[in-house]
Amino acid sequence: MEIKVMTFNIHHGKGMDKQADLYRIAEVIHKSDADIIGLNEVDKHFSKRSLYEDQASWIANQLKMDLVFSPSISIKSKRSTEMRQYGNALLSRFPIIEKKIHVFKNRSGLLEGRSLLEGTIQINKQLFRIHVTHLSLNPFLHKKQSDFIISQSQKDSHPIIIMGDWNMKPGSKGWRKLTHEFQDVWNILGKDAGYTYPSLHPRTRLDYIFVSRNLKVIEAEVVTTMPKASDHLPLIATLRY
Repeated sequence: MEIKVMTFNIHHGKGMDKQADLYRIAEVIHKSDADIIGLNEVDKHFSKRSLYEDQASWIANQLKMDLVFSPSISIKSKRSTEMRQYGNALLSRFPIIEKKIHVFKNRSGLLEGRSLLEGTIQINKQLFRIHVTHLSLNPFLHKKQSDFIISQSQKDSHPIIIMGDWNMKPGSKGWRKLTHEFQDVWNILGKDAGYTYPSLHPRTRLDYIFVSRNLKVIEAEVVTTMPKASDHLPLIATLRY
């Protein structure tokens, strides 16, 4: 079977024109024809910047997909009974039959919260383990978070897809540790440098899809159809199992 996966940091729907527009985000995903999508920087009733929208639910409803959300930041709201949250989301054309959410703790209230979303997706009778994350800029926390993800994945016998905004450069120590265990799809089949940030004039690769060695990478592409939609460009990969 072949599946198409996408990782996309949507910057809470705010584009390079400073406009928050989820229709553009949904259109980029729809046109990519991706089956499984990992989203970073997603707001859920978070603030005025995103009109207190439950963004992941809105996009999932628009695209008629299954959804799991993992909050990296949760704040009690004075305005309503809804918790103000921000984090990662997993969308899928196929049933998401199980989820686990791992919130990475940091002792400093000054650093942005981070989390790992772990979803199990069933395609026909085969289970796939999907990890969606957005790692810290802090080197010490980044190492702890990536080590945790690797240790979680080593316990698994199912095909594994790990994706998100990793805030690291290819060839770095963290990247080498990950590629010792998994395939970097861009490293296998990507053309040119694979830059995804900033979207209008990309000059660095922050967004990655890593897959277990029992998956064959058929294609890898940075999506440039609507660069104004977010400050990151999405990355997609076609995989064969």
